[in-house]
Amino acid sequence: MKLRTRLLLTSALVAMGTLLVADLVTYSKLKSFLYAQEDRRLDVSHRPIELGLQAGLPVTPRALGIEAPGIFVEVRGVTGELVGHAIARGPGFAPASPRLPSVINAMTPGFGGELRRYFTVASTVASGPKWRVRSSLLDSGGFLVLAVPLDRVERTLGSLRRTELAVTLLGLLAAAGLAWWAVRRAVRPLAAMASTATRISSGQLDHRVPGAGANTEVGHVATALNDMLDRIQESFAERDASEARLRRFVADASHELRTPISAISAYAELFGRGADKRPDDLAKVMRGITSESGRMKRLVDDLLLLARLDEQPLSAERIPVDLVHLCRAAVESSNLIGPDWPVELRADRGVEVLAEYGPLRQVIDNLLTNVRVHTPKGTRATVTVSVDGGLGVITVTDAGSGLSPDEAARAFERFFRADPSRSRASGGAGLGLAIAARLVRSYHGLIDVRSDPTGATFEVRIPLVSSLAARPTMPGAEDTMVGGDFETSEILTKS
Repeated sequence: MKLRTRLLLTSALVAMGTLLVADLVTYSKLKSFLYAQEDRRLDVSHRPIELGLQAGLPVTPRALGIEAPGIFVEVRGVTGELVGHAIARGPGFAPASPRLPSVINAMTPGFGGELRRYFTVASTVASGPKWRVRSSLLDSGGFLVLAVPLDRVERTLGSLRRTELAVTLLGLLAAAGLAWWAVRRAVRPLAAMASTATRISSGQLDHRVPGAGANTEVGHVATALNDMLDRIQESFAERDASEARLRRFVADASHELRTPISAISAYAELFGRGADKRPDDLAKVMRGITSESGRMKRLVDDLLLLARLDEQPLSAERIPVDLVHLCRAAVESSNLIGPDWPVELRADRGVEVLAEYGPLRQVIDNLLTNVRVHTPKGTRATVTVSVDGGLGVITVTDAGSGLSPDEAARAFERFFRADPSRSRASGGAGLGLAIAARLVRSYHGLIDVRSDPTGATFEVRIPLVSSLAARPTMPGAEDTMVGGDFETSEILTKS
């Protein structure tokens, strides 16, 4: 059953119940009022008739002075036997009388004559009216029974019943019409929601449910649905963007791997054509295979590292790492590897962050490698370590030609290279900055790039060790060369 039908039926039932209760209350109140009027009429007629009976007058309308037509009088003895009865009949009065019970126990001797009982009985004829009866105890010990017909009361109540029936039917019709209009107006936003949902289910995610923001239940539902649709649309957009990045990633990875594989295949073909019998050609082939396989190994290692970082965070076992000592080791290594790109370290205090030495060192190494790869020889660079609020800041600034706004926006994308024409042998696969960004994010940090024609600035921000303030750089840190790279073993004096 539709919601509109249920609401209409509910409204109709409520209206019918309300009108029926009102009709019953009105009918009951009017009936009680009319019966009370007849009771007062019997009270007024009782005293003169009782005085006439005490004076020994016969039980006749004329003798007892009963002038109002329809009043019935009956006198019974102490044992209930009939002493006499009379009825005042007027013109057109139906030949009917009340059907009284054989025993009337309205009064009990000893309680006095003021006690009385009122009750209603039927007529002696089928078409006769009902009678309102009053019974009381006479001073002589008998019973006086008075009764009046309720024909006028019944006519009034019948007219009321007909009026109530007509009013109830008209009220139900009016209530049904008003309810139909109100329900139709109320469910109109729901119909609009259903129509919008149908369009959305067909793929039109830009549609929104009307009525949002209104201070009604439907308005609240519309607002909630629109918020949900916004999130769904964002999720679909993110999914599409993720799929596009994945397709681009797969294509770029395939493209990058194809080059060393093709080169190794060419060297293998050259070897098969007799290079193994010529020492110079054999040495060239082996050097080429070794170089290309090394390139392919580095690319695969980078891809595996990115995949591991995407799947799970780095180890939770982190220790305080002094950024000054770490950057000093990275700067010395860079000056050793690329002396044509001198790098200077600037720092005036020790800055400790909670991280892992190896991955954080790789971030700085990748940024300095980026300087050597993308700037001409002689370009100077500066590594600065500082504190900004609760963050440790590492800034790598070079004096190269900088990046364009589009290049700066895409600098941390995987396989992105600012100069696509650069040889892969010198320009890399474009994964260094992507790895650096992913490592920084794993430490709840931020990495950003700013650029202008005077050079590029990469800034890394990592939260400081909790409750540790910046302190002066401690002398006595020993830098140990290990396999062409530096490990920093810090000897810090405690204050």
